[in-house]
Amino acid sequence: MKTEVIAEIGSNWEGSISKAQKIIEECKYAGADAVKFQMWRATDLYKKSHPNWKEIKKSELTFEKAKKINSLCKKLKIEFFCSAFYPEAIDFLESIKTKRYKIASRTCLFTDPYSLEILEKKAASKKPIIISMGMGGSKKKINSIFSKNKKTFCYCISEYPLKYKKIDWKNAIKFDGFSDHTTDIIAPIVFTTLKKFNHSKQIYIEKHVKSKNSKGPDASASMDTQKLKEMISHIRMIEK
Repeated sequence: MKTEVIAEIGSNWEGSISKAQKIIEECKYAGADAVKFQMWRATDLYKKSHPNWKEIKKSELTFEKAKKINSLCKKLKIEFFCSAFYPEAIDFLESIKTKRYKIASRTCLFTDPYSLEILEKKAASKKPIIISMGMGGSKKKINSIFSKNKKTFCYCISEYPLKYKKIDWKNAIKFDGFSDHTTDIIAPIVFTTLKKFNHSKQIYIEKHVKSKNSKGPDASASMDTQKLKEMISHIRMIEK
């Protein structure tokens, strides 16, 4: 059994390459298999009246910054990939040869600009796709779009942070992946254990992470990289 642990950095890098490097290095030390960022344009998804507008705008992942972060990840030998929220972002990510894509819950609703075009472009890449549908949407339609891609659907509840008691474990173990929004290590460990007893060959865990001093919209729903290290050490024990 292999459990793949993805560190979702989100906006916790705060638009700073040096802060991104620090978190990536910490994730690598913690034993994460990959780091994931989000490539969006603030004006596509948010209004300027949003209470966190300044932080959201500041943490846009531009192509120039993404190139630097991708290079950092190559040096550290940790995979870099993204959720992408506009078509040109996918063209860019193809140009730097990312190995796969994440589909965010909100994209599955088809209410954001370019949602269908984004999904179709990701499907055309024929690369593996990781999908969270915590906000709802049509699984039949998503399956149809990605009929020729290797797909991993994640159990996900789109609450930030998520209370542990809201997790429906009978439903969760039907999925090969778990996009976890609790701020502790327990839920991914329970998920891995249950999947181990189900003789699952591949498990995917996605966890929002931050450095201890991270600020911004995602920080309150993220756990620090020291806890990530602890979580991964338990997961590796379960694997054995």
